[in-house]
Amino acid sequence: MHIQDMWKKTREKRCATSIPALEVMDTAANDDDKNTASRSSSLQQFTDSAAAKEKLKTALKPLQVKLRIFQEFQKTSLQTGEHIKFQAQYTEGRIKEEFVKLRRSLCNEEAARKKALREEEEQKSQILRRKIEKMSTEMSSLSATVAAVEEEMKAEDAFFLQNYDAILKRVSQCKAPDPEDISGVLINVPKHLSNLKFTVLQKMLKTVDYTPVAFDPNTAHCNLILSEDLTSVRYSDEEQTLPENPERFDMFACVLGSQGFDSGSRCWDVEVGDSTGWFIGVMTESAQRRNKIFSRSGIWLVGHFCGEYKAHEPPQSPALLPVKEKLQRVRVQLDWDSGKLSFSDPLTDTHIHSFTHTFTERLFPFFGVGCDISPLLILPENSSVKKDSL
Repeated sequence: MHIQDMWKKTREKRCATSIPALEVMDTAANDDDKNTASRSSSLQQFTDSAAAKEKLKTALKPLQVKLRIFQEFQKTSLQTGEHIKFQAQYTEGRIKEEFVKLRRSLCNEEAARKKALREEEEQKSQILRRKIEKMSTEMSSLSATVAAVEEEMKAEDAFFLQNYDAILKRVSQCKAPDPEDISGVLINVPKHLSNLKFTVLQKMLKTVDYTPVAFDPNTAHCNLILSEDLTSVRYSDEEQTLPENPERFDMFACVLGSQGFDSGSRCWDVEVGDSTGWFIGVMTESAQRRNKIFSRSGIWLVGHFCGEYKAHEPPQSPALLPVKEKLQRVRVQLDWDSGKLSFSDPLTDTHIHSFTHTFTERLFPFFGVGCDISPLLILPENSSVKKDSL
């Protein structure tokens, strides 16, 4: 065998044994390329996914904010629902109490009127009894005289004629008066029944007070405590748990009157007592009640701040008032039509301050309390008149 043939065979054997190895090497190389491409693709996907998630996070933020708003609104709504139940129960209790008082007053009035009727009945019956007794006495005397004369007339003629002059004299001396008139002894029914309901109500009105302004608890700051009859407000360091409704003051310890005025004239007196921090005035219906209310217009007031009396019409700065004596009471007089709001001291009849403005919307009585020394008290009208006359 030639060397060339042997080399050829040897080469064929070597090639035959080396071809699978080459195939394995080629496959491994291909796998490396695929892994590299896969890793590159995964990295790209991760990068793209992260970028997409960031975009979604950014897009989701407004929805998350809106969701929190809805959650807070839901929480507030549930709290408001509970407060509505509390208000209804509390108000119903107060209504019952007031009607118990009214019924008691009516029962007392009924008893008094029945007593007056019985007293009149006894008085008239006693008058009639005296008349009857007097008449009975006179009837007895007259009956005795008549019976005696009739008996004398039955005597024999001689005896009768003998006593005739005496009998006649007795008859002529018997001056029996006519029965007394019994007029005026009947019950004066109209006195007890005429306009009974009107008379009773009129009498009851004289025993109750009318307060021209009542505080609106739905506007009261959480540090303010109102009296049961809604005529007194005091400051407390302890906050009450109240709904955060839009009508309520949230930054300053303020409260509004329950009734607004958009015409005519109104007047109310406020007892400030020894309080060192208070203000009284009016506020427009559209004026903001949240946050910094004194940076906006729609408020007119006078008050006592840091030992000084001031008038304030935001957004202007407060003006110092020349009040010489300590105020115990302030009278507010609103003439909506003429655009005038006046403050005075009703105890001394001293003018304090006046605002002039062309009012265009409803005005509500406005109050603020920043001191727990004494409350602000809305005085009833009749009480004000009595004290003004001192």
